[in-house]
Amino acid sequence: MKKYRFSVLIERDEDGYLVATVPSLKSCYTQAKTMEELTPRIREVIELCLQEEAPTPMVFEGVQQIEVAL
Repeated sequence: MKKYRFSVLIERDEDGYLVATVPSLKSCYTQAKTMEELTPRIREVIELCLQEEAPTPMVFEGVQQIEVAL
């Protein structure tokens, strides 16, 4: 059995939900109200995504917030 390790980006949306995204898997995301709910959900979504696609190899470098005015 092959093991994978993924970086997961977690943000809070305007409604208070935590949104988890896996950048190395296309369309791999989920949401929950708490971290306790989010962790098993993102694990399940990753497993489902891996059934459909191979991950894009990526190495985590950092996170920046960039402000843009329109």
